[in-house]
Amino acid sequence: MPSIGPGIQRPIDSQALPVRRVNATHFDGEPLERARTAIFWFGRVTPTDNSIDVRVGYTNQELWMHIAVFDKRVWYDTTPSPQEVAEWDAVEVYLHLDGNVGSAPDGNAYRFISQLNFAEPGEAYQAAYQGSGAAWVLADVPFANTAFYRGDSPNNDVDDRGWATTIHIPFASLGLSGPPLQGSVWGLAVIVHDRDDAAGTPIADEVWPENVDPGRPVTWGQLRFGLPEYDPPLAVPGGTVIIRQGLDGMVVADGAVGGGTTCGDGLDFWTEWGEENYAGRGEFNVQNQVDVADWPCFSKVYLTFPLDAVPAGKVIVSATLTLHEFGNAGNPGENIVPSWIQVLTIADDWDEGTLTWNNAPLAVENVAMSKVPPVAPVELPGVPFDWDVSLAVAEAHARGGPLRVAMYSADTSYSTGKYFVSSDSTIADGHPELTVVWGEPVATGRKAVCPLNPSHGQQVTYTLHLLGSGRALTLTDDLPTQVGPPISIQLEGGGNAVYDPVDHRINWTGNPAVGQPVTLTFPVTVLVKGPLAVYNTVVLTDGGGNTSSDTAFFVVDALAMYLPVILRGPQG
Repeated sequence: MPSIGPGIQRPIDSQALPVRRVNATHFDGEPLERARTAIFWFGRVTPTDNSIDVRVGYTNQELWMHIAVFDKRVWYDTTPSPQEVAEWDAVEVYLHLDGNVGSAPDGNAYRFISQLNFAEPGEAYQAAYQGSGAAWVLADVPFANTAFYRGDSPNNDVDDRGWATTIHIPFASLGLSGPPLQGSVWGLAVIVHDRDDAAGTPIADEVWPENVDPGRPVTWGQLRFGLPEYDPPLAVPGGTVIIRQGLDGMVVADGAVGGGTTCGDGLDFWTEWGEENYAGRGEFNVQNQVDVADWPCFSKVYLTFPLDAVPAGKVIVSATLTLHEFGNAGNPGENIVPSWIQVLTIADDWDEGTLTWNNAPLAVENVAMSKVPPVAPVELPGVPFDWDVSLAVAEAHARGGPLRVAMYSADTSYSTGKYFVSSDSTIADGHPELTVVWGEPVATGRKAVCPLNPSHGQQVTYTLHLLGSGRALTLTDDLPTQVGPPISIQLEGGGNAVYDPVDHRINWTGNPAVGQPVTLTFPVTVLVKGPLAVYNTVVLTDGGGNTSSDTAFFVVDALAMYLPVILRGPQG
């Protein structure tokens, strides 16, 4: 049954360990725009390690993924077989249509392999598998892949920059007539294989999520179709908190990783770039592009906002992250395009003084995206741009921790860097800022009934679950005429509950603390015959005059069958 009043569209779990998730962008009736696809990353930049960016989007026909690999040596098999495609530079994508569940790959689990190649299309450099219930079996599951490399040349010992593959998986190939419903969650894992010489010297795979076991979907991450939305719970207006470095003694940490504003100029790209730290800089850059050759220019930023100034036990009505842009990459006269800069939540703590590309935490999930156009060099503090981070702040507040986020983009064009003022700048008005609007919680609850298909004369049990708001509450439950009076009333969590026989009504009053659970349970007897649907609505009012309701229903004699052959009596 739905809860009383609106709420966040998924439960906030303050105890759960982070599950890596990508919320894929939907392109409904329009061409897929790569710069607006979701992005996540994993891996490291070293002479033998690979760093990977993964873009994900979907249309009404297919799931689209682009995997870019920063790789010093690129090698591919010129005469591959399906069994050999994963022995060279290759990407494996794992999908489970039921979510990240199960201890073995079943029939709803798929495995797609795309090797570095130069064929158009690359059927010879790909393979597809489907779960058998115990293992992976080579299967005829059509998909398409293309690939390209950047550098000297494949299959030699001269430095390269990397390679990328784009994978198209039609929903029809997975037995679907169209895209999953918005909000659907599949299991997802990505494994990148690396080969750096002809002999195939063993190199560890790069994997996402970090604890993945390809044979156990329960260890995978998640692919959600569409960005999550935040529907704030009912609340009495409370206050607004502005969180910014130096304001009222607040400490807001931010740190950039990657190439900064100079594309890592002066650094050895394979031994120094991934270990560079930018602590104390008064600016940071957010930059990406689809050409993997320019990864030394890629840059992302991490921010941590304390939430101590937001009172505990309150409702997050909205939260806005504001950055000030003062310039951008590119040369005069160059066509600089806007960037869709994304906000991704981070679970792990980090230290601005030691933060680097190689040790920066992985994202938990992408939660917001805003379009940031280029600006001509402007006087500081620059031009403000906002991101709606209400869901991320609500979840962080529920856990009692700070808000930790990263910002990156899935840009495709050249010179996409956008320069922002950091918390280390002397221009305080330009510091990254988090504005949180909070309110007093309105009591919430839900009503349930069991069984849902009783017979005439049978008992059904109503259950009311409430969460306190710290204010006085009144509940009225006008019982339907089709049921008798309560046989008994069981109350857990406080307050006072009585039955009014004149109005055939349950009345409850109480003053539970914020978040305190209260449960009322009472059985009644069904007085009517069916088939008939019986509805019952409960109304909850708090001390501030806010009212909400929830409805439960059951169907009497839902399984009765009045067929002539059953009703006909014996023949005389």
